[in-house]
Amino acid sequence: MNRIDKTFKELKQKKESALVGFVTAGDPDIDTSMAIISAMCEAGVDILELGIPFSDPTADGPVIQRSSQRALKQGVTLQKVLSMTAELRQTFSIPIILFSYYNPILAFGLKEFYTAAKAAQADGLLVVDLPPEESDEMTSLWPDDDLALIRLIAPTTPAERMVRITESASGFLYLVSKTGVTGSDGLDVGEISHHTEKLRAITSLPICVGFGISTPADVAAIASTAEGVVIGSAFERTIEENHEDPNLAARLADQVRSLKEATKL
Repeated sequence: MNRIDKTFKELKQKKESALVGFVTAGDPDIDTSMAIISAMCEAGVDILELGIPFSDPTADGPVIQRSSQRALKQGVTLQKVLSMTAELRQTFSIPIILFSYYNPILAFGLKEFYTAAKAAQADGLLVVDLPPEESDEMTSLWPDDDLALIRLIAPTTPAERMVRITESASGFLYLVSKTGVTGSDGLDVGEISHHTEKLRAITSLPICVGFGISTPADVAAIASTAEGVVIGSAFERTIEENHEDPNLAARLADQVRSLKEATKL
């Protein structure tokens, strides 16, 4: 059983939803980023989404856009993110999902990326701007399906397209809570619950909900309807506002502990 499946199985037995934590790799610099991520993992993040910085992160709100800019200024590349992944794996056994736009992977080399990601012991990949219809260019070069391909489902996705998307998904499904970009405010829990029910009629994959979730109250509301809750902008906002604080890693750890407690049903 792979790390992703094992994590969701164990959390189900404990009656908890997964806390999926996103951070941009190398923000505000590689050493600080590694300290932050390590503290977050120790504090209770169940699944790590490690963002590969990109110059034009169109699906992301201003907080995560700025985090990418800071990391890029530090010279963070896809290769360095893979090195960070391998280093984290020496200590932590939680699933690590590489979160990217397609261009960095294409530039790295599609087959080469798969080999390097597996060597670094990453568990999955989420490519924000790669729809299923265009994925064969990448996945046809992969020797197997050991690297889970996480798919996004939008709130506007019709049922027939949900079927098409889930057919090529693995690991879990990332349900976007609303239209717009990451970090935007306002959650309609009733509407989110409606979308999760529609998805469950189509697939048995775990459903993780993200976009606009930032507080323990938000997490508790979503945890009642989904197997996982994705938080990114709230963590990156803490990093941005406290990047010179020597206790930044401890701040993130406290934030994780508070949010993780809210995932317990």
